[in-house]
Amino acid sequence: MGGQETSNVEIAVDSQMQEKSDHSLGPQQPSNDMERDYRPFPKWFPWLVPAFFVANISVFTVTMYVNNCPKKSSFCVFRFLGRFSFESLKTNPLLGPSVSTLNKMGAMLVSQVVDERQYWRLITCSWLHAGLIHVLSNMLSLLFIGIRLEQEFGFVRIGLLYIISGFGGSLMSALFIKSSISVGASGALFGLLGSMLSELVTNWTIYSNKFASLLTLLVVIAINLALGILPHVDNFAHIGGFISGVLLGFLFLIRPQFRWLTQYDASSQHESTSIMPKHKTYQYVLCIISGALLIVG
Repeated sequence: MGGQETSNVEIAVDSQMQEKSDHSLGPQQPSNDMERDYRPFPKWFPWLVPAFFVANISVFTVTMYVNNCPKKSSFCVFRFLGRFSFESLKTNPLLGPSVSTLNKMGAMLVSQVVDERQYWRLITCSWLHAGLIHVLSNMLSLLFIGIRLEQEFGFVRIGLLYIISGFGGSLMSALFIKSSISVGASGALFGLLGSMLSELVTNWTIYSNKFASLLTLLVVIAINLALGILPHVDNFAHIGGFISGVLLGFLFLIRPQFRWLTQYDASSQHESTSIMPKHKTYQYVLCIISGALLIVG
């Protein structure tokens, strides 16, 4: 296989997304002494994101086992690894399997999805990676971004965000990438990043250092989108996943006003009839618009 097969894999790499894990982007906490120990948003124990991490690494390991480079070629990288050795750098510069193996494992190729109706590839491609460099960069980003989100919002909402955003990234890629296969979890990762932006906007009143948080997030997004101009990077999956994540974030990550939470807690201990609305009007508007766009789209 060595030099006979060229690597025309469209992938998505998110090397900078881990910068978004800064705790300064979290909601503000009460400042006075009476409220210092009051925690309106309980922390969840993160287990799903680590499970996604293990699943992606496991799928990559199985892919390399199926690839079995020494059986097909004498030009394998790290040949001492046996059937887990990588294809030649000319075939795959990211230290991974051949294109044919990725296709066999479920990579997204438009002709197979449309003509042969293999729609399952829109899901499976998000769990495949083109190489060791690809999977490590994506999984580090997943841990830095996903664990913080799962701690804040729980495994159900973050799990749905991850899977649906990955599907949205695959759909966008299928619309524009016609001749190359596409693999990678970056559509799902950009979905998580997009949800952080919508969460910041819809829960604006509970954040301290609002504009600094927004500017930091926008810079991280811009850097990652700029990486899409590099060869073999599928920016369409980035954009599709990001749009899906933004819309889903307005639906899944809405939070009550901080003042409502403190008043509600006080009213449970003392009789009170004047409690402010749980959510702002704009939160409901954004939620309705996002839901409509997701249904139409």
